[in-house]
Amino acid sequence: MPYEFTAELYEWSARDNWFFMALPTEVSDAITALPIIPGGWGSVKVEATVGHVTWNTSVFPDDKRGTFVLPVKKEVRARNHLVAGSPVEVSLEVVR
Repeated sequence: MPYEFTAELYEWSARDNWFFMALPTEVSDAITALPIIPGGWGSVKVEATVGHVTWNTSVFPDDKRGTFVLPVKKEVRARNHLVAGSPVEVSLEVVR
């Protein structure tokens, strides 16, 4: 089942040029409730779509935010003209 939401793109303060979006709490909670075994660092494999770009990645738990975060690679940002602070429409599906 795909999850659709809008989230703000932000640059990770610990490293330059690493960009993420925090999943809404209800989406994060739904993913946590799925009967899947997380990967390293609690990651969950997903297929994400932003605009016309779809890619396979993982979401990672962020204890500070209390939700999963989605890394957004440079190609996706460039093809969709995204910068930090941009509201981004996302479709996300867990890959089992």
